[in-house]
Amino acid sequence: MNIQDKIRILTEGAKYDVSCSSSGSKRSRKKSDIMGNAHPSGICHSWSEDGRCISLLKILLTNKCIFDCTYCINRRSQCSERAEFTSEELIEITWEFYRRNYIEGLFLSSGIYPSPDETMEKCIAVLKGLRQRGFGGYIHSKGIPGADPLLLREMGKYADRMSINIELPTQKGLLALAPQKKVEVIETSMMRLKEEMLEARESKHKVCIPGGQSTQMIIGASGETDREIITKAESLYQKMSLKRVYYSAFIPVLPSPLAPDIKEAPLLREHRIYQGDFLLRFYGFQGKELLNKENPNFNPSIDPKAHWALEHFDLFPMEINRVSYEELLRIPGFGPRTVQKILGARKLAPLKPDDLKSLKIPLKRAKYFITVGGRAMGLFQDNPEMIREKLIDPIAIEQLSFFGGYS
Repeated sequence: MNIQDKIRILTEGAKYDVSCSSSGSKRSRKKSDIMGNAHPSGICHSWSEDGRCISLLKILLTNKCIFDCTYCINRRSQCSERAEFTSEELIEITWEFYRRNYIEGLFLSSGIYPSPDETMEKCIAVLKGLRQRGFGGYIHSKGIPGADPLLLREMGKYADRMSINIELPTQKGLLALAPQKKVEVIETSMMRLKEEMLEARESKHKVCIPGGQSTQMIIGASGETDREIITKAESLYQKMSLKRVYYSAFIPVLPSPLAPDIKEAPLLREHRIYQGDFLLRFYGFQGKELLNKENPNFNPSIDPKAHWALEHFDLFPMEINRVSYEELLRIPGFGPRTVQKILGARKLAPLKPDDLKSLKIPLKRAKYFITVGGRAMGLFQDNPEMIREKLIDPIAIEQLSFFGGYS
C-alpha cells in the first residue's frame, strides 16, 4: 500500500475524534528547533462548518484495533480497509506538511493494536522523532487508557496536550456499547496524567503536557440525560483538572448488531451541552443549578443561561451599577469581557443608559434583565413568559422540526 492510500484511510478514520485543539500550550521554542513554535499566539485555527478544528494534521497511526466499540468506525468487527504507518513514515509526512505550511501542527491518535503499551510506544516514537528533528510546532496526542504509567509520562515530554477519552458518561453505557472498556481504567490513566502535570509544575527542570489534558464524551448513544452528561463533566473538571471536555453528537456511521436502533443525535443537543459546559467553566454555575431530576435536559429552543434566568426571575432585574461581578455574569447576554467593561467604567462614575451604547454593551438579551440607574432597558420586565417568546431561537425551532425532535 502506498503512502497516499495510507493517508486517505487514516485521516478518514480520525475525523470523528473531536477532542482536538491547537491552543493552550506555553512550550517555548528551543534554539535547536528548526521550525515552528507552539506558543499560543503562534498557532492558527481554521474550522469546518460543523465547528471542528481542522488546523492540525489529524491522523491515526493505525486503524487496526483489538476493541469492538459499537460507536467506532475503526472497531475490530468492521470490514473496512486497514492501514498502518511506521513511525518513520508519519514523522516524514508531518515534517513535510508542516514545512510547506499545509498544517500548524499534529493531532495523533490511533487504534489500539496489538496492545495499549505497544501502541503507546509507537506513538511516542513519532513524537520523539519529530522533536529530535527540530519540530517546534504544536502536538496533541491521544493517550491510551490502561497503558503503563511510564509510557504516559514519556509521551507527556513531547506532547503539548494529551487527551484520554472518557467515551461515554457512565459505566452502564460503556457496558452496553464498549464492554471491553471500564470507566475506572480510563479515569486512573487520566489521574496519572494530572499527577504528572502537577509534578512538572513543581519542578523547574521538567515539562509535561504544558497545554493540559482534555477528553471526549459521546452523547446520544447510550440514553444518558443532559443532566448525567453535565454532572460527569463537572466531576471530571474537579477531579482531573481538565482543560476541557469535548462533546460529540453520536453518528451511526455503521450498523451494529449491539445497537441497531440508535439514532443520530441532533447537533442542536451537542450545542446546548457545550453552552452548559461554558457556564460551568467560565460563569460560575454548578451543574445542579442548570438541570435537575424534574428537568434533566436542556431546553432546545432557548440557551441554558437565558432559561436559568427565566426560571429564577425573582433575581431580576439587576441594577448593573450595584451588583457584583458574579451576579453580572449571570445576566443573559453578558460574558466576562462585557462584565469587565462594566466594572471598569463604573469605577469612574455610575453608568447611565447612554453609556451602554458608547461602551458597545450588547443588550439584545440583557435588556430584559437589567436596570441602569433605576431605569428599565427593555419591555416585559415583569412578564417572564413574554420574554421567553422573545428569546426563543427560531433556528433551533427549525432544526427541531427538521429532525423530528430532540432526543
